[in-house]
Amino acid sequence: MPSPNPDLKPFDPDRRRPVARALISVSDKSRLIDQAKALSDLGVELVSTGGTRRAIADAGIAVSDVADLTGFPEMMDGRVKTLHPMVHGGLLGERDLSSHVDAMSAHNIRPIDLLIVNLYLFEQAVAAGGDYETCVENIDIGGPAMIRAGAKNHAHVAVCVDADDVDAVIAEMRDNDGQTSGTLRQRLAHKSFARTAHYDAAISNYFAGVRGDMAPEYRAQGGSLRQSLRYGENPHQTAAFYSDGSDRPGVATADQLQGKALSYNNINDTDAAYELVAEFGDARSGRRPAVAIIKHANPCGVAVADNFISAYKNALACDPVSAFGGIVALNGLLDEDTAKEIVKVFTEVVIAPDATEAAIKVFAKKKNLRLLIAGDLPNPSDASLTYRNVAGGILVQDRDNGHVADGALKVVTKRAPNETEMADLKMAWRVAKHVKSNAIVYVKEGSTAGIGAGQMSRLDSARIAARKAEDAKEAAGWDELRTQGCACASDAFFPFADGMLAAAAAGATAIIQPGGSIRDDEVIAAADEAGLAMVFTGMRHFRH
Repeated sequence: MPSPNPDLKPFDPDRRRPVARALISVSDKSRLIDQAKALSDLGVELVSTGGTRRAIADAGIAVSDVADLTGFPEMMDGRVKTLHPMVHGGLLGERDLSSHVDAMSAHNIRPIDLLIVNLYLFEQAVAAGGDYETCVENIDIGGPAMIRAGAKNHAHVAVCVDADDVDAVIAEMRDNDGQTSGTLRQRLAHKSFARTAHYDAAISNYFAGVRGDMAPEYRAQGGSLRQSLRYGENPHQTAAFYSDGSDRPGVATADQLQGKALSYNNINDTDAAYELVAEFGDARSGRRPAVAIIKHANPCGVAVADNFISAYKNALACDPVSAFGGIVALNGLLDEDTAKEIVKVFTEVVIAPDATEAAIKVFAKKKNLRLLIAGDLPNPSDASLTYRNVAGGILVQDRDNGHVADGALKVVTKRAPNETEMADLKMAWRVAKHVKSNAIVYVKEGSTAGIGAGQMSRLDSARIAARKAEDAKEAAGWDELRTQGCACASDAFFPFADGMLAAAAAGATAIIQPGGSIRDDEVIAAADEAGLAMVFTGMRHFRH
């Protein structure tokens, strides 16, 4: 690596530098004129490019064209305009280094003290579904090059990649006789390199997607800060929430209408709840209303019904104790009656695609309850990537978007499920996909009757789900366990018949499971002997 020049001065965060000259090139012009005027009023000479220069000039603010600086006009449809020594020399030149100062003087390169650049809207072009040529044309070259140059030389140059940065620079200049501090310039440099890294990650991942390359040699990942969090899963852990720039509807894209700030655990659980309820489609488009209640990233109750208040009550009845302090997700328009029912139980977060004004008013009386409106539901069939950190690495995989078509279900027992059982089997299978493995889910008439999650033994999960059903019966005062005549889903195959027989003992009459065990024949024979109907999916849904 190159050795530092011994003549360079150590970076001093307290050192102030005057801003005499600024280069501005932005795509977001919403605050451009006010900021350009403020800089001009502070005595800053403005240099700009293309449409940015025209907008500033049209506002009656003195500004010169970068072409006058470089001696070359913009060319190749604007692809070449700032890639020139007059620009990069002005950004990279060390004002304290005599060799740099001499070179700048010899070639008539004047310093640039402030750089304001928005990158071409590549992410927006991709999100809007632009064709390949449009997306590639929106890859910025000169912008990242200038940002990196100015940020490297942050001892002398302030670099702004969005309008908020410009406001911070203007405020500090006003307070410090037209100067910026080393602390501010260093902070802006940090943000600048993060911005170009995020931008390059978006481009890299776009090409990986276009090429269908799930395992590129280098995997880039970036995000923009959505929220600073008080702490992580536990108070001794620091945490923050970032948006990955995708348009997948959910907690990262939702509008929070009320309530205190979301916590790390709130965000994680809300995501789990919304992804689950999306399995049932959008009730605004004719699908049945569905409600999922989540606690610690596992469902404690899920139901579909003819209206949301019934779906909520049925979901709550599955495990009312665990639902306390949980997350509620709906797959359609939250109405007033359902909102009144939800607020009867302490609830941390409610998320839905939309809500009526009357429902919003009901929640307004519960100041700490967070209400998130996401606009749309995530697509369960989307194959976007998920990431998980391990020591020294990152695991990357497609989202579990697996669905089993009706024709792929294989009846393996002497008795086939009846129509009611089959409907409940399909629902149980959808829910099991979102339960931590080992997962057992009992469903009766569109409502979960018991859920066993995250056990080392599938038998234990079956027993826990049955115990939950017993607790629910006692809490509700029912005459009969909800599991009597229910359907049971297992996220992976039964390695032995014991787990399946435990489900039968709880009242299950039909079983859905992937199959594929070396003891499938034994399990099928046990199911036949118990009078169970069983279907194989040929697909498992491990969720760790």
